[in-house]
Amino acid sequence: MDTVTNDLGKNGSNAMIENVTFEEIRIGQQASLSRRLTMSDIELFATVSGDINPAHLDEEYAADSLFHKVIGHGMWSGSLISAVLGTLLPGPGTIYMGQDLRFKRPVGLGDVITVTVTAKEKHDEKNIVVFDCVARNQDGKEVVSGLAEVIAPTKKVRRAAHELPQVQVIRHDGHDELLRKTEALPPVPTAVVHPCDESSLKGAVEAAEANLIDPVLVGPASKIRQVADQYGLDISRYRIVDVPHSHASAETGVKLARVGECEAVMKGSLHTDELMAEVVRKETGLRTGRRLSHVFVMNVPTYPRTLLITDAAINIYPTLEDKVDIVQNAIDLAKVLGVETPRVAILSAVETVNPKIASTLEAAALCKMADRGQIKGGILDGPLAFDNAISLEAAKTKGITSDVAGKADILLVPDLEAGNMLAKQLSFLANSDAAGIVLGARVPIILTSRADNVRTRLASCAVAVLSAAARRRGAAAAAE
Repeated sequence: MDTVTNDLGKNGSNAMIENVTFEEIRIGQQASLSRRLTMSDIELFATVSGDINPAHLDEEYAADSLFHKVIGHGMWSGSLISAVLGTLLPGPGTIYMGQDLRFKRPVGLGDVITVTVTAKEKHDEKNIVVFDCVARNQDGKEVVSGLAEVIAPTKKVRRAAHELPQVQVIRHDGHDELLRKTEALPPVPTAVVHPCDESSLKGAVEAAEANLIDPVLVGPASKIRQVADQYGLDISRYRIVDVPHSHASAETGVKLARVGECEAVMKGSLHTDELMAEVVRKETGLRTGRRLSHVFVMNVPTYPRTLLITDAAINIYPTLEDKVDIVQNAIDLAKVLGVETPRVAILSAVETVNPKIASTLEAAALCKMADRGQIKGGILDGPLAFDNAISLEAAKTKGITSDVAGKADILLVPDLEAGNMLAKQLSFLANSDAAGIVLGARVPIILTSRADNVRTRLASCAVAVLSAAARRRGAAAAAE
C-alpha cells in the first residue's frame, strides 16, 4: 500500500508538488498530513468564513458550553481533507465532486490532527475516485470521518509549490484591557474645552456614555447645542458653561480644573497651542514643579507589551533638564498602567556614546542620573537604536547586554519630530492603537485629534481616569 505524508507547515519555495493521475491511483493507496490547531488558526478561519460562533472565539462563553472549552470549527478539519486531496492524492488537477462528513469529537486548542485519505473505489467512465477520509487526534481517536468523491487528473503535473504569504493575526485587545481597568472607577469630572465640532463633541459624549468622564462642556452654548442638534447628539444631561469664544473656553476650562471642580481637561475644537498657553500660564494655569510632557500609549500588535512614546506633541527640542521630567512623567504613568518597574530606552541613531551626536551624550547623562536617584522608579538604558530597544534578537546581534534592550516599556525620543514620526509610523504601518495624554500638570490633559477614532478617544480618556484615580490615592495618602 502506497502512503504519502506531508506537513502543511513545511511547504516553501524549494518544495515540489506532484499529482497522482487516475491511472496511477491504486485501491488502498493513502495520503496524510498533520496540523496542530492554534488560536490563530481559529481566528483566521473565522475571518475567512465569517463564522464567529462564540464557541470558537469566546473563552468565557465556551466554558459554559457542552465541551467546556474553545473548540475549532468543524470545517477546519474538513478543510484539511480538501488540502490532502488537492495537494497530495490525487493532487493538482483534482476536481471535488462531493464530500460527506461525520463529526465524532471536538478539536481543541493544541490538538494535532492527522488526516488520512484512502482510495476506496475507481470508476473508469469519468475518472472518478472515491476516498475514505479519516481525521484522528494525537491520541488516535477519530474526530471526523466520511467519503469524498473526486474526478482525478489524467495529465501528470509536477511543479514548484506556491510559496504562501506570511499571515499575521492582528489583535486590537490592548485598549480593551485598558478600558477594563477603569470599570470599577467613577467617571472623572472633565472640562471639555470648546467642543464646537462633531468630532470633539461626539468624543465627549461617547466617553460619557462609556462611564469614563462626567463632561462639563465649556464654550459658546448656542454653538455647542447647534452641533449637537446637527449630528443627533444628546447633551441634555451635561452641564454647559457658556463663554463667548475659544480663548475664553481655554481660560475657563483651566480655571475649573484649578479650583477643583474638574479633575481632567479635554481638548475640543480649538488649537492645542491655545489650550496649552492657558495650562502653562504662571499665575492662573495648572503648572506644577514638573515640566509638562505628552505620552503616547501605544498597543502595537507585533510587540508583547504596551509601549509608551514620549515626547511627541509638546516639547519640540527638549533639553537634558527637560528630559529628566519627561522620563519621570512617563515612568509614573507606566506604573499607573500596571508596570511595576518600567524599562526606559533612550533612543538615538546609534547605541554607543558619540560626542558628535548630542542625544547619545544626554542618554548617558540620564542613565547616570537614574543611578544617582535623580530619576526614580524605572530602569534606564541608552543610547539605544530603535531596533535594539524593541528587539532582543537585534540587541544580541549587536552584543548589547542590557536589562532594557528588547524589553522596553518606554521609548524616550530625542525630539518631537522623531517621536511624532515614530508614533504615526506605528499607527499607520503597524496597525497600532494609540492613546495620548499630557502629564506634569495638576490634572491630566486629554489631547484628541479629529483624525482619532472612537477607540483612541476612549482609551485616552481611560488613561486620564486611571491617572486621576492615582492622584486621588496619592492625595489621600499624603493627608494621613
